[in-house]
Amino acid sequence: MAHVDQSRAHDKRRLLQAFGLTSSYLIVEVIGGLWTNSLALLADAGHMLTDVCGLLLALVAITLAARPATVTRTYGYYRVEILAAVANAVLLLGVSAYILYEAYERLVDPPAVTSGVMLIVAVIGLVVNLIGMRLMQEGVDRSLNVKGAYLELLSDTISSVGVIIAAIVMWTTGWYYADPLLSAGIGLFILPRTWSLLRDAIAILMEGTPPHLDLNDVRASLEALDGVLAVHDLHAWSITSGVPALSCHVVRKADADAADVMRRAHECVRTRYGIDHATIQVEGPDWAEAETHA
Repeated sequence: MAHVDQSRAHDKRRLLQAFGLTSSYLIVEVIGGLWTNSLALLADAGHMLTDVCGLLLALVAITLAARPATVTRTYGYYRVEILAAVANAVLLLGVSAYILYEAYERLVDPPAVTSGVMLIVAVIGLVVNLIGMRLMQEGVDRSLNVKGAYLELLSDTISSVGVIIAAIVMWTTGWYYADPLLSAGIGLFILPRTWSLLRDAIAILMEGTPPHLDLNDVRASLEALDGVLAVHDLHAWSITSGVPALSCHVVRKADADAADVMRRAHECVRTRYGIDHATIQVEGPDWAEAETHA
């Protein structure tokens, strides 16, 4: 897993940079939201807060994941990253619910908003979010932990654009309903993305088959190898994001060499499916009628 550790070290540097940038701007946005009386700006600050918390969780998780395995935690701490992704998703859901509630309250009686200052703060926030997204983009496909942080930054980027539009509308027309309406839109925007993150993280915790793997295809590939009679007890799961694992029993033909069958089976799952961590048990043909589970 050396290449995984190297990737995580790179991700950690990017996370640190994004955390410093985002946490610094959070203070500015909270002050701006209170000063201008803008729920949209405070909603954006709420998302920024989840960014800061999410990035902090991601940093803690990626640091713990680098710790070596022990006799009591034989896979090390890789799963901490997935727990952090779940925590990020729950946090985002809570913030979204609060924003939607507050937006409803303000639709009943929309207060005046200092839209000029709101516009300036929102533009700065947009720039900060774009920089943060650029830092996180590289690690999105290989880590749910980084993906969680990236999605939070993405939602903030979209909400910053919305805040800018709402500020311009209020500045030019005085229509203050734009503030709670935009805030509700921000809250609704992140719900499907948050659900996607939560679903993927729970799938890993439940040791579901990695989405890029078709076990029927894996089975067919193994059974097509010379000397293989059958494959049973085939299971695949993810240790953490981008680290698939597999175990199975391969029944060899009577005239096949067990060591050769094992070597080719490992080579098959590694080269065709990218699975470096595989546990393959080779059995004699007399095992073909044994009880199987998959």
